[in-house]
Amino acid sequence: MQVRLLRNDLPDGRAWSLARVMRLGMLACAVSLAGCATYSPLPLGEGQGARDVSQLSVDTSTMPLPALRSHRFDLSHGMDVTDVTILAVANSPDLKVMRDQLGVAKAQAFQAGLLPDPQISLNQEYLTHPLPGFRTSSAYGISEDITSLLLRSTRKAAANAQAEQVNLDLLWAEWQTIAQARQLFNQIVSLRELQQRLAVEQAALKPVDGVVRKALQQGNLTFDAASAGLNAYADATKRLSDNTVQLHQAEHDLRLLLGLAPDAALDLIGEPFQTSPTPDQVEVALASLPQRRPDLLALQAGYKSQEATLRGAIRAQFPALTFGLDRQSDNSGVGSHGINIGFTLPLFDRNRGNIAIEKATRQQLKDDYENRVLSTRNDIRQLLLDQDTLARQREQSQAQSKRLGEARSAAESAYQQGLLDWPTYLSIRANALGADMDSIAARDQQSQQAIALEALLGRTDLQPSSAAASQP
Repeated sequence: MQVRLLRNDLPDGRAWSLARVMRLGMLACAVSLAGCATYSPLPLGEGQGARDVSQLSVDTSTMPLPALRSHRFDLSHGMDVTDVTILAVANSPDLKVMRDQLGVAKAQAFQAGLLPDPQISLNQEYLTHPLPGFRTSSAYGISEDITSLLLRSTRKAAANAQAEQVNLDLLWAEWQTIAQARQLFNQIVSLRELQQRLAVEQAALKPVDGVVRKALQQGNLTFDAASAGLNAYADATKRLSDNTVQLHQAEHDLRLLLGLAPDAALDLIGEPFQTSPTPDQVEVALASLPQRRPDLLALQAGYKSQEATLRGAIRAQFPALTFGLDRQSDNSGVGSHGINIGFTLPLFDRNRGNIAIEKATRQQLKDDYENRVLSTRNDIRQLLLDQDTLARQREQSQAQSKRLGEARSAAESAYQQGLLDWPTYLSIRANALGADMDSIAARDQQSQQAIALEALLGRTDLQPSSAAASQP
């Protein structure tokens, strides 16, 4: 709907002169231009990343979790798992992009709430050949888009809900980054531990490999009898190489997550992150899941935005009206005035297509939300059932590793004293190495499952249970 006022210059001089109207328009333009934005360049960076981690500082008061806000962030002596988590939230390149997207969404919400600018029209018609008794006609008017005003409330509500959704998506991404940082920290610590263990194994098997090769060259052993000795050292070397590749990949992923340079040192200190939510904690968190977890709240905000969009589409089905007042005078000085009303006939379109689209979109968002909640509840139940099994598996693996470690020490002493043959010695070492790797893998699996459970619960600050805290 548009309202337009139009008035022509009358011969009796009662109307404003065109010059006065022009001066008024120029004044309005000057006032508008006084508040205009100005351009300033923003050069592209080189994407180098930080090389010296110890020089980085973070304002922990901006962290999304209380446990992170109360932590003393100091990287001068290395990074523990909480330091890594804080740095990931503050410096992750992906999170920086999402924060920029939040700025765009807020700007769009601001734009949606602005009133449309009124339009001033000036018109003056000159006679090509001046004639006596005829004069130049002129007109001026001001108009405002009324339809935009009627749809402003729904448009603004939809944009605000959309900005809220982007903000909640950012919070959920921060929580996911926290879980990812903890998992990468644990993975690197375990891979480095395994790297040292495999290096020790390789060094211990190298003399045995030399003995077997020498006996084979001297004809004291057949290839069949020497195969176990030859394979032991080669297998340890291959495992060490494979582990090195995995370690490099994990360190690369962590550097990228922290926004660090490729050659930045990763001085990780402290124990891996451990937590074991109790069943009571899980039940309490599960009961209030839709009211706390950011991604579910984001889907709710998106649904709210779509509701406002649908209401706007329904409002837009009504005929667009045009109302105006005008007063005119032609070149001969004959004046007239009246009103004009215009509207569209709602026969064919009636905005039915857009209404159908918005209704279908709302149904899709509703089903998406309910599916996310259902799948989350099932995933949480599965992880909760796995907790006891993984805890028992880890306990058994640690006990087995300890027993076979003692057997390995005894076998090494006996072999050096010539009291044990090398095939038996290699067999004992192989079993002990397998137990050590199983123990580390069981610890990692339990930790990853616990971190994933916390993320699904929407609680990344659960306190570890006394049992988990006491485990080595």
